[in-house]
Amino acid sequence: MGFWDALLGRSKPVGPDLDQLFGLPSAAVTLQAAAGFTPTGAGSVCFASIEGGAFTGIRQEVRALLDADSARGGAPVEFSRDGYGYTWLLSRRTPDDLPALVGDLHAVNTAVQDGGFGPQLLCSLVSFRDAELRPLALVYLYKRGTFYPFAPLPGRKRDNALELQIKAVVQDDLRVEAELSRWFPVWGAPGL
Repeated sequence: MGFWDALLGRSKPVGPDLDQLFGLPSAAVTLQAAAGFTPTGAGSVCFASIEGGAFTGIRQEVRALLDADSARGGAPVEFSRDGYGYTWLLSRRTPDDLPALVGDLHAVNTAVQDGGFGPQLLCSLVSFRDAELRPLALVYLYKRGTFYPFAPLPGRKRDNALELQIKAVVQDDLRVEAELSRWFPVWGAPGL
Protein backbone atom coordinates (compact mmCIF):
# COMPACT_ATOMS: atom_id res chain seq x y z
CA MET A 1 0.00 0.00 0.00
CA GLY A 2 1.39 3.37 -0.99
CA PHE A 3 1.33 6.79 0.60
CA TRP A 4 -1.68 7.97 -1.44
CA ASP A 5 -3.65 4.84 -0.65
CA ALA A 6 -3.11 5.40 3.06
CA LEU A 7 -3.95 9.09 2.78
CA LEU A 8 -7.15 8.44 0.83
CA GLY A 9 -8.26 5.61 3.11
CA ARG A 10 -7.83 2.83 0.57
CA SER A 11 -6.62 -0.52 1.70
CA LYS A 12 -5.52 -3.66 -0.03
CA PRO A 13 -8.07 -6.46 0.17
CA VAL A 14 -7.09 -9.58 2.03
CA GLY A 15 -5.73 -12.10 -0.44
CA PRO A 16 -6.90 -15.66 -0.88
CA ASP A 17 -5.85 -18.03 1.87
CA LEU A 18 -7.29 -21.47 1.27
CA ASP A 19 -6.30 -22.52 4.77
CA GLN A 20 -9.16 -20.31 6.02
CA LEU A 21 -11.44 -23.18 4.96
CA PHE A 22 -10.09 -25.24 7.86
CA GLY A 23 -11.88 -22.83 10.24
CA LEU A 24 -15.24 -24.22 9.09
CA PRO A 25 -15.41 -27.22 11.49
CA SER A 26 -15.03 -25.00 14.57
CA ALA A 27 -17.48 -22.49 13.10
CA ALA A 28 -19.93 -25.36 12.56
CA VAL A 29 -19.77 -26.28 16.25
CA THR A 30 -20.47 -22.65 17.18
CA LEU A 31 -23.24 -22.44 14.58
CA GLN A 32 -24.96 -25.55 15.92
CA ALA A 33 -24.73 -24.45 19.55
CA ALA A 34 -25.85 -20.86 18.96
CA ALA A 35 -28.32 -21.16 16.07
CA GLY A 36 -29.19 -24.86 15.63
CA PHE A 37 -27.72 -25.23 12.12
CA THR A 38 -25.90 -28.47 11.30
CA PRO A 39 -23.86 -29.44 8.22
CA THR A 40 -25.67 -31.29 5.42
CA GLY A 41 -22.50 -32.96 4.14
CA ALA A 42 -22.51 -31.01 0.86
CA GLY A 43 -19.95 -28.49 -0.30
CA SER A 44 -19.25 -26.80 -3.63
CA VAL A 45 -16.53 -24.92 -5.45
CA CYS A 46 -17.46 -22.39 -8.15
CA PHE A 47 -15.22 -20.94 -10.83
CA ALA A 48 -15.47 -19.16 -14.16
CA SER A 49 -15.65 -21.53 -17.09
CA ILE A 50 -12.39 -23.08 -18.14
CA GLU A 51 -12.05 -24.93 -21.43
CA GLY A 52 -9.31 -26.98 -22.96
CA GLY A 53 -6.94 -29.81 -22.23
CA ALA A 54 -5.25 -28.21 -19.24
CA PHE A 55 -8.48 -28.09 -17.29
CA THR A 56 -9.41 -31.61 -18.38
CA GLY A 57 -6.18 -32.74 -16.73
CA ILE A 58 -7.05 -30.90 -13.51
CA ARG A 59 -10.53 -32.42 -13.54
CA GLN A 60 -9.02 -35.91 -13.87
CA GLU A 61 -6.52 -35.13 -11.11
CA VAL A 62 -9.29 -34.00 -8.74
CA ARG A 63 -11.39 -37.06 -9.51
CA ALA A 64 -8.42 -39.40 -8.96
CA LEU A 65 -7.42 -37.63 -5.74
CA LEU A 66 -10.90 -37.84 -4.25
CA ASP A 67 -11.46 -41.39 -5.60
CA ALA A 68 -8.44 -42.49 -3.57
CA ASP A 69 -10.53 -42.13 -0.41
CA SER A 70 -11.83 -45.68 0.04
CA ALA A 71 -14.32 -44.58 2.72
CA ARG A 72 -16.20 -42.44 0.22
CA GLY A 73 -19.11 -43.99 -1.60
CA GLY A 74 -20.39 -42.87 -4.99
CA ALA A 75 -18.92 -40.23 -7.26
CA PRO A 76 -16.30 -38.10 -5.51
CA VAL A 77 -17.19 -34.90 -7.33
CA GLU A 78 -20.12 -33.93 -9.50
CA PHE A 79 -19.42 -31.33 -12.17
CA SER A 80 -22.18 -29.02 -13.40
CA ARG A 81 -22.64 -25.66 -15.08
CA ASP A 82 -25.17 -23.09 -13.91
CA GLY A 83 -27.34 -20.71 -15.93
CA TYR A 84 -24.67 -18.01 -15.73
CA GLY A 85 -22.02 -20.24 -17.30
CA TYR A 86 -20.07 -20.89 -14.10
CA THR A 87 -18.73 -24.37 -13.37
CA TRP A 88 -19.50 -26.01 -10.03
CA LEU A 89 -17.86 -29.00 -8.39
CA LEU A 90 -20.02 -30.62 -5.71
CA SER A 91 -18.60 -32.91 -3.06
CA ARG A 92 -20.73 -34.94 -0.64
CA ARG A 93 -19.77 -36.52 2.67
CA THR A 94 -21.76 -37.72 5.64
CA PRO A 95 -23.05 -34.72 7.63
CA ASP A 96 -20.87 -35.61 10.62
CA ASP A 97 -17.66 -35.61 8.54
CA LEU A 98 -17.23 -31.88 7.91
CA PRO A 99 -13.41 -32.01 8.27
CA ALA A 100 -13.23 -34.47 5.34
CA LEU A 101 -15.58 -32.29 3.27
CA VAL A 102 -13.42 -29.24 3.98
CA GLY A 103 -10.39 -31.29 2.93
CA ASP A 104 -12.14 -32.10 -0.36
CA LEU A 105 -12.93 -28.43 -1.04
CA HIS A 106 -9.38 -27.43 -0.16
CA ALA A 107 -7.99 -30.10 -2.50
CA VAL A 108 -10.19 -28.95 -5.38
CA ASN A 109 -9.30 -25.28 -4.85
CA THR A 110 -5.61 -26.10 -4.57
CA ALA A 111 -5.63 -28.23 -7.73
CA VAL A 112 -7.33 -25.45 -9.71
CA GLN A 113 -4.98 -22.81 -8.27
CA ASP A 114 -1.84 -24.90 -8.79
CA GLY A 115 -2.97 -25.62 -12.37
CA GLY A 116 -2.70 -21.91 -13.08
CA PHE A 117 -6.42 -21.20 -12.94
CA GLY A 118 -6.53 -19.44 -9.55
CA PRO A 119 -7.97 -16.21 -11.00
CA GLN A 120 -11.02 -18.16 -12.23
CA LEU A 121 -11.89 -19.40 -8.70
CA LEU A 122 -14.92 -17.51 -7.35
CA CYS A 123 -16.15 -19.16 -4.17
CA SER A 124 -16.54 -22.30 -2.11
CA LEU A 125 -19.51 -23.04 0.09
CA VAL A 126 -20.63 -25.50 2.73
CA SER A 127 -24.34 -25.97 3.35
CA PHE A 128 -26.25 -26.29 6.62
CA ARG A 129 -29.86 -26.84 7.72
CA ASP A 130 -31.69 -26.26 10.98
CA ALA A 131 -34.55 -28.24 12.56
CA GLU A 132 -37.03 -26.32 10.38
CA LEU A 133 -34.99 -27.39 7.30
CA ARG A 134 -34.07 -23.79 6.48
CA PRO A 135 -31.05 -23.76 4.14
CA LEU A 136 -27.91 -21.81 4.94
CA ALA A 137 -24.49 -21.68 3.33
CA LEU A 138 -21.20 -20.34 4.58
CA VAL A 139 -19.58 -18.97 1.44
CA TYR A 140 -15.84 -18.40 1.08
CA LEU A 141 -14.92 -15.65 -1.39
CA TYR A 142 -11.66 -16.78 -2.92
CA LYS A 143 -10.47 -13.36 -4.09
CA ARG A 144 -11.31 -11.66 -0.77
CA GLY A 145 -10.20 -14.36 1.64
CA THR A 146 -13.44 -13.92 3.60
CA PHE A 147 -16.67 -15.74 4.42
CA TYR A 148 -20.29 -14.64 4.48
CA PRO A 149 -23.60 -16.39 5.23
CA PHE A 150 -26.20 -16.92 2.51
CA ALA A 151 -29.75 -17.84 3.58
CA PRO A 152 -32.03 -18.31 0.57
CA LEU A 153 -35.81 -18.17 0.79
CA PRO A 154 -38.36 -19.42 -1.77
CA GLY A 155 -38.90 -17.08 -4.69
CA ARG A 156 -35.25 -16.01 -4.98
CA LYS A 157 -35.37 -14.00 -1.80
CA ARG A 158 -32.94 -13.90 1.09
CA ASP A 159 -33.39 -14.03 4.83
CA ASN A 160 -31.25 -10.98 5.58
CA ALA A 161 -32.03 -11.04 9.30
CA LEU A 162 -30.80 -14.63 9.56
CA GLU A 163 -27.67 -13.79 7.56
CA LEU A 164 -26.81 -10.98 9.98
CA GLN A 165 -27.52 -13.23 12.95
CA ILE A 166 -25.20 -15.91 11.54
CA LYS A 167 -22.52 -13.29 10.88
CA ALA A 168 -22.58 -12.38 14.58
CA VAL A 169 -22.44 -16.06 15.56
CA VAL A 170 -19.42 -17.08 13.42
CA GLN A 171 -17.35 -13.89 13.34
CA ASP A 172 -15.01 -15.15 16.06
CA ASP A 173 -14.38 -18.40 14.14
CA LEU A 174 -14.13 -17.12 10.57
CA ARG A 175 -12.88 -14.01 8.78
CA VAL A 176 -16.27 -12.53 7.81
CA GLU A 177 -16.63 -10.19 4.82
CA ALA A 178 -17.26 -6.70 6.22
CA GLU A 179 -18.78 -5.25 3.03
CA LEU A 180 -22.38 -6.48 2.84
CA SER A 181 -22.48 -5.52 -0.84
CA ARG A 182 -20.08 -8.41 -1.45
CA TRP A 183 -22.47 -10.96 0.05
CA PHE A 184 -23.47 -12.21 -3.38
CA PRO A 185 -26.43 -14.57 -3.78
CA VAL A 186 -25.53 -18.03 -5.01
CA TRP A 187 -28.96 -19.05 -6.29
CA GLY A 188 -29.19 -22.71 -7.21
CA ALA A 189 -25.72 -23.59 -5.97
CA PRO A 190 -25.26 -27.36 -6.03
CA GLY A 191 -25.68 -28.85 -2.60
CA LEU A 192 -27.55 -25.89 -1.13
